[in-house]
Amino acid sequence: MADNEALQAAILQAEHAAYGPFFGSLGVTAAMIFTAAGSAYGTAKSGTGIASMAVARPDLVMKAIIPVVMAGIVAIYGLVVAVIISGKLNTGGQEYPIYNGFSQFAGGLVCGLCGLGAGYAIGIAGDAGVRALSQQPRFFVGMILILIFAEVLGLYGMIVALILGAT
Repeated sequence: MADNEALQAAILQAEHAAYGPFFGSLGVTAAMIFTAAGSAYGTAKSGTGIASMAVARPDLVMKAIIPVVMAGIVAIYGLVVAVIISGKLNTGGQEYPIYNGFSQFAGGLVCGLCGLGAGYAIGIAGDAGVRALSQQPRFFVGMILILIFAEVLGLYGMIVALILGAT
């Protein structure tokens, strides 16, 4: 009987380990770093396409800015998740079980990596889209649809991250 009580006490102690907030903080970090990297890549890749397109068709530059705006939104997804997770961080102990830290780390990682993928997709599709737009202005609607499908990948990551980080 004493061994059983000692085992339960050890399990309870492990559940409330002091390193739980470290993993929650890693989730905040992952959400921001990876979404910002994806956003930066999408902005840079689309921006080079806009610059090369603007030489021949400067009248279409404002329409071509849309991929850059959409790439910037990906970083906002990471910021939202990071702020929400950081608001739920607490010191390790009874008020902050270890599974909270692991769950928040997983949420930040999901949001960050989905944002990284979305940023890459927006950059590549945006670059090709604005170059095609300069040759055929009717391609605009198709470009927007492709960019929406790329953007929604980051949104899916944010939704899952909010569910995971809501502990």
